[in-house]
Amino acid sequence: MLELEEKGAHNINLVTPTHYAPEIKSALIKAGERGMKIPVVYNSSGYERVETLKSLEGIIDIYMPDAKFASRECSEKYSDVSDYAEVNKKALIEMKRQAGDLKIKNDIAVSGMLIRHMVLPGEEENSKKALEWIMEELGDVHLSIMSQYHPCHEAALRHPVIGRRLNAEEYGEIVQYADELGFTKVFTQEL
Repeated sequence: MLELEEKGAHNINLVTPTHYAPEIKSALIKAGERGMKIPVVYNSSGYERVETLKSLEGIIDIYMPDAKFASRECSEKYSDVSDYAEVNKKALIEMKRQAGDLKIKNDIAVSGMLIRHMVLPGEEENSKKALEWIMEELGDVHLSIMSQYHPCHEAALRHPVIGRRLNAEEYGEIVQYADELGFTKVFTQEL
């Protein structure tokens, strides 16, 4: 991490790090003791235990979680996980408590939280429910509404609804809905 900082990295981006949380915490403490100053990003699926997140308080600068599913039905159908929505909601609340709103200096994020939501084809209601919950519970947070879904492996065979690419109308509907809900800090993507 110190070497990356020396080479000009803007942050240390920990991708799907949960299963190494204790080791990462130890390494980050040591890096901090050696003078590391760049922000640490916890880039995750959002399916996190609050206890794990609390153990990282004061060590993680930026939380970048997903908010994938708003309902038990969607998470069971597509991820074989029945409690994603309830676990995710608790995790997002804890992440916001720790990190607050995203802060950007010189076009670079330095602290806070950015929630990502990937719009799935044919699942607009899932997206709308996720955005509604975020606005009701967390307020006008920074959002990244993603359009990059690509069906892989057996998606088309097992789940015909999401067995295709997202179209512009579906994506546009969700971006417009976020605007209607009052979100003002939204990053979007081109299809």
